[in-house]
Amino acid sequence: MNFSWVNSIVENRAFQVFSRIVLTLPFWGAAIEHGIGFQGWVGTMAHFNLNPPVLFAVFTLLTLVVGTILVVFTNKWAWLGAGALGIFTFLTIFIAHAFWNMKDPQAHTEFYTVLEHVALIGGLMVLATLAGNSAKSSSAA
Repeated sequence: MNFSWVNSIVENRAFQVFSRIVLTLPFWGAAIEHGIGFQGWVGTMAHFNLNPPVLFAVFTLLTLVVGTILVVFTNKWAWLGAGALGIFTFLTIFIAHAFWNMKDPQAHTEFYTVLEHVALIGGLMVLATLAGNSAKSSSAA
């Protein structure tokens, strides 16, 4: 069986950019939301005892924006953006979704949020691996 059509799809630049946009949707969506409602975002940082909250809000917003830009619009640095977004997502599990410290029904809901975060981290790990390999091979040429 010939699956060359699969290669033609996954090697298509438009498909690659679209897949990166889809993968980073939670991040650029959050960046837009938190950029528009920045004061609320500062309040969220204070709620989770991240001090100074303004600094954490700015750093988080920069991580979301820069990480997404690197993933979507670059090949050479996509691995770095994926890594930054993956680390950010990993940290949010312990800061905002610590289901093991909660009681049901909130613990149950947060558990599934954590599973979704882990799956997203896995997708970012795959992207970082593929982009890193691509960056290495293009710099060796």
